Amino acid sequence: MFKEIFRHYQWDREKASILGKTASDVERVLTKDKLSLDDFKTLISPAALPFLERMARKSQLQTQKRFGKTIQMYIPLYLSNECQNICTYCAFSLDNKIKRKTLSPAEILREASIIKSMGYDHILLVTGEANLTVGVPYLRSTLQLLKPFFSSISMEVQPLDETDYADLIQEGLNTVLVYQETYHRERYKVHHPKGKKSNFDYRLDTPDRLGRAEIHKIGLGTLIGLEDWRTDCFFTALHLQYLEKTYWKTKYSVSFPRLRPIQTLENDQPKAINSLNYMSDKELVQLICAWRLFNENLEISISTREEPAFRDNVISLGITSLSAGSKTNPGGYSSATDSLEQFEISDERSADEIAQVIRQRGYEPVWKDWDKSYS
Repeated sequence: MFKEIFRHYQWDREKASILGKTASDVERVLTKDKLSLDDFKTLISPAALPFLERMARKSQLQTQKRFGKTIQMYIPLYLSNECQNICTYCAFSLDNKIKRKTLSPAEILREASIIKSMGYDHILLVTGEANLTVGVPYLRSTLQLLKPFFSSISMEVQPLDETDYADLIQEGLNTVLVYQETYHRERYKVHHPKGKKSNFDYRLDTPDRLGRAEIHKIGLGTLIGLEDWRTDCFFTALHLQYLEKTYWKTKYSVSFPRLRPIQTLENDQPKAINSLNYMSDKELVQLICAWRLFNENLEISISTREEPAFRDNVISLGITSLSAGSKTNPGGYSSATDSLEQFEISDERSADEIAQVIRQRGYEPVWKDWDKSYS
């Protein structure tokens, strides 16, 4: 179990190690082909920022070598905004007195029809964490409903038990995204004071349960802005390295969503949240390149949280998948306007517009997960 490795590491010690890296350390790492965890620390350190152009060139070459000039297209389908957790950064939080909505089978099919008309064949199912409303029976019936329409179905929902994952895999589940949010154990409790999500260890053990259930792909990540992003990303890399060695048949992806404003019922205005751990666009590019140089097989995703110009410019630097035309409220693709979004998106362009941008940059948008179809 990863938690047996995790307990030997201390947050403050790893943070100090990252901040202690020097320009000469970066020079040395950039001459290497195979990188260690300590090398990853070097590439995400402040000392590496002046070397961003060299990192970007090398990242671009390694990405094209492994993935060619293709970008996988995916889109989220929000099934429910009901949630039993209190999270300080999420509009779905239990203490936010919003109107709750869970899609019925007919509504799910209506959303799916619109998504299919956009050209998508890869869908990500998203819910709040409400076991009684959107638990395993609801997820199972949703997979059965959608399996005839999509070649690849991913899921970002509450962590489940191993037997539940095995059950859902049999129904067509291909990928599960489970973000630790932050690996800072003490601060995690501050951000998640109530609900099942407040159990740090159960969430930390989720990728192990997925690996034992033999899921096709696991998505890892942290929410950038909750705590020091460099330290959180080091622990994500530590987690990834363990998983790849332990569950070597499974594929892996990483994402690094930055905190976005949320809306509350009281004033219907964006709520500013936690700016103490700000990450600049330049630092996000640094992180993308560091991930690619650390692991050339890793799939890297950027969502519509990011601004259009930024997303356009990072297409060639290491990204392998993009969402487009996303709605983050249940029923958002058809007609629902009375359900609150989980967070504000920044890139509101349509799937066709994003596909055109990808082609203009010499890449090809891929709508179908061909790897899954041939496995």
